[in-house]
Amino acid sequence: MNIWTEKYRPKEVDDYVFQNPEQKEQVNKWITEGKVPHLLFSGSPGTGKTTLAKLLIRQLGVQDHDLLEINASRERGIDTIRKTIVNFSSTMPFGDFKIILMDEADYLTPEAQASMRGVMEEYAETARFILTCNYPNKIIPALHSRCQGFHINNLDHTEFTARIATILVTESIEFDLDVLDTFVKATYPDLRKCLNSVQQSIANNKLLEPSASNAGSHDYRLDAVELFKHGKTREARKLICSQARADEMDEFFRWCYDNLSLFSKTEQGQDRAITIIKNALVSHSQVSDFEINIAAMLVELSQIGE
Repeated sequence: MNIWTEKYRPKEVDDYVFQNPEQKEQVNKWITEGKVPHLLFSGSPGTGKTTLAKLLIRQLGVQDHDLLEINASRERGIDTIRKTIVNFSSTMPFGDFKIILMDEADYLTPEAQASMRGVMEEYAETARFILTCNYPNKIIPALHSRCQGFHINNLDHTEFTARIATILVTESIEFDLDVLDTFVKATYPDLRKCLNSVQQSIANNKLLEPSASNAGSHDYRLDAVELFKHGKTREARKLICSQARADEMDEFFRWCYDNLSLFSKTEQGQDRAITIIKNALVSHSQVSDFEINIAAMLVELSQIGE
């Protein structure tokens, strides 16, 4: 079975959906000139940061032996900088320069980030760093100053839904728009996660309701969205509180913010929802039980009404 996230990953600049035409112009300029500065790609999970980085590397013609890929969520300590990166950067490239692609750089320890400053400067003539991160505020200022920032904005809901629907049509999958909308609301703006969830929820060439999807790949937020949509706010709150993990709270608050329409259809109500989410986010670092905090937030959100 083809994995859709790989099958439909853009291979050329023209296939990549840029939210900002100036960014596309900049990427094409790097490719035309055949060189790049140190780069920091930031944006929400699943919005195409790594895809753009790999696309750029491929079109620059960087050979495999001049490329080092590191996932900083697994290799986040100073030893990775001192040993792996320094050893790689200190040898001459086969081509014009080497590329160190560091995914999820916001997971690097402060010591590792501090160590990178000198490495980026010492080997600037022969090595370029491309960092990706979800939370640029977790990257130290010294690295921001050494990289050209490149923020990748979320697709809007309509375009996000259209891209998933187009893939379903291409794959000859029968689907109901309301069912697709449930997947979109549960995963937006993470296109990768939505594609995975949708592909794993297909049987007999039909997209199934979330409750009928593969239990091993099921996301509790799919059920929560359905409960919210049917006005079962108390059940949705209980489900979220029982399933949400402490280590995914940043993502959870962002999910609430990206799906304000679950809590109110009016601009005034959504403005109030933003304030409630912000207050809960501020309180998060001060409470001893995160479940109580999110439960209180969801209670307030459910009281907004239309």
